[in-house]
Amino acid sequence: MNIGDRVRLLHGNEEGVIAKISPGGRVEVEIENGFRIPAMKNEVVVISSSEKQYFGEGIEAEKSPFTSLPATGKGDIKSVFIAYIPLNDKDHSIYLCNNSERDYLVMVSEVYGENSQTLLAERLNAKSSKKIGEKSIQNFEEWPVMLVQFFPIHKKIEKTEKSFERKLKFKASVFFKSKGLVPILEKNGYVFKLSENIRDIDIKQLNEELNAGKPQSVPQFERPPKEIDLHIEKLTKDYPFMSNSEMLKLQMETFEKNLNYAIASGMDEITFIHGIGNGVLKKEIQKYLSHLGNIKYFQDTQKSRFGYGATLVRIS
Repeated sequence: MNIGDRVRLLHGNEEGVIAKISPGGRVEVEIENGFRIPAMKNEVVVISSSEKQYFGEGIEAEKSPFTSLPATGKGDIKSVFIAYIPLNDKDHSIYLCNNSERDYLVMVSEVYGENSQTLLAERLNAKSSKKIGEKSIQNFEEWPVMLVQFFPIHKKIEKTEKSFERKLKFKASVFFKSKGLVPILEKNGYVFKLSENIRDIDIKQLNEELNAGKPQSVPQFERPPKEIDLHIEKLTKDYPFMSNSEMLKLQMETFEKNLNYAIASGMDEITFIHGIGNGVLKKEIQKYLSHLGNIKYFQDTQKSRFGYGATLVRIS
């Protein structure tokens, strides 16, 4: 007697599938509505011992729901399946089978509450299959929820096909009734059509979920002083080793940075002290300001303190 055997209780009319075998000869029988009945092994009997031969022996009592599938699979563009194929009487290989004309990007994950583990994240071409992993029927009760997500690939301009997903948590009474011929692989196994009872994937919501918990970078703008001295000796100690163009570049970078910070932090005005000199820095500053739309005006300022070596900028 094994997990998956269809049994009948000797002291009742209930029939179901063995979902769990515990030490001490106790079993749990899952009946059609998913309700489980605990019993001792000697209180149940396998309905038909011939059902133990369902792999490779061709049982006539239960025909495969997939034997009538067209060989090309053109009847349903979303004919995608997950299949559990026996390696022995306990272990089963898990395959995704794409029996459609559409290529997909596929992600398969096992879900453990708020945690998950990705088993597969690859392209699944039309008329192909991929192995996901292996599971033991003996541990059927411990199988986690499986989340399978499909993102259609459009190779040409055409109507957009929606992405979809399916969550799988099997009941014994459903799982062990799903014996059939696996598309693409042409082997017997437990087969489930994933394009039924699907849920469309909301890409916007998916992006929000993927970014959940990530710290959102909020720009922090330091409010600059009301007066910025652009004399080169105030900006760097290396000015004796700099060319005129290098010094001008550093002065303009400092001017632009502090002007942007002043605008972003909501300042009404800011003054840049550039000195008189040959007037090159002053001209570059005022040329730059003349092209900005969020500046009310700019003018030479504070003659008594800076001579004409400063420019006041009024921000709108």
